[in-house]
Amino acid sequence: MSAGSDPDAQRAESAERWGRSAAGWGRRADSVREFGMPVSEWMIEHAELRPGQRLLELAAGPGDTGFQAAELIAPSGTLVCSDATEQMLEIAKLRAREQGIENVEFLQLQLEWIDLETASVDTILCRWGIMLVVDPAAAVQEARRVLRPGGKLAVAVWDESRFNPWATIPGRALVELGLAERPDPDAPGMFALAAPGQLAELLESAGFVEVLVETVEIGRPEVSLDAYLAETLDLSGVFAAVMASLSEQDRGAVTDKIASLAEPYTQSDGSVRLPGRSLVAAASA
Repeated sequence: MSAGSDPDAQRAESAERWGRSAAGWGRRADSVREFGMPVSEWMIEHAELRPGQRLLELAAGPGDTGFQAAELIAPSGTLVCSDATEQMLEIAKLRAREQGIENVEFLQLQLEWIDLETASVDTILCRWGIMLVVDPAAAVQEARRVLRPGGKLAVAVWDESRFNPWATIPGRALVELGLAERPDPDAPGMFALAAPGQLAELLESAGFVEVLVETVEIGRPEVSLDAYLAETLDLSGVFAAVMASLSEQDRGAVTDKIASLAEPYTQSDGSVRLPGRSLVAAASA
């Protein structure tokens, strides 16, 4: 059975891929933080945080959103920074030390089965995580289970691919050149929860109330095409793996194709500024 049809194989493949990508995310953590700042700010604002709360961040990656929120629950509150991979947690631990964040503990947790007691946290943040798991409904149900009654959930997922050329152009180049297959629209991935109304329905089906879904426009800073490619290789394990398998000639063809696809977003000085759009949601348990 292929990984595409076996849920356990999908999970194992995802864990291996994210573990392999952790070093690149560490190198790019500052730019990821800047890029995601508008989304993190929306989530924190709608999480209604207060001093003394126990705050859980799921799929934290480098930990940015939770670290920004940590001061709002201090001094007696605790941030539980979690990720599914040990390698990502090591990156988050390093960044917490660098930023002087002390009211934090780190746990390796899966979204689909959160190894915490029922009703044990006040608030949950999850930026760009639940659309990547095999069973998003299970992840949302688990989030509601571990939240105390009335607790707040704030999440973000990616809006439709047409609003996110910053993410789609490299993969599109591979597909159009016949170097990769078109992604399975039914598989876990960036845009798995992008359909209109899907995120709200998912939250409501898990029993969340007062569900609010909005959009937040974001964009990559203006960078050279070479810098954009280098960052993509660090952040996208899938793209990096394909590029590593190609001949020098094919890699050159991919670079040229990406430049062509990025032309509508290319500035007069040759830099590219690629837009993006995220869905954000807040709800009560």
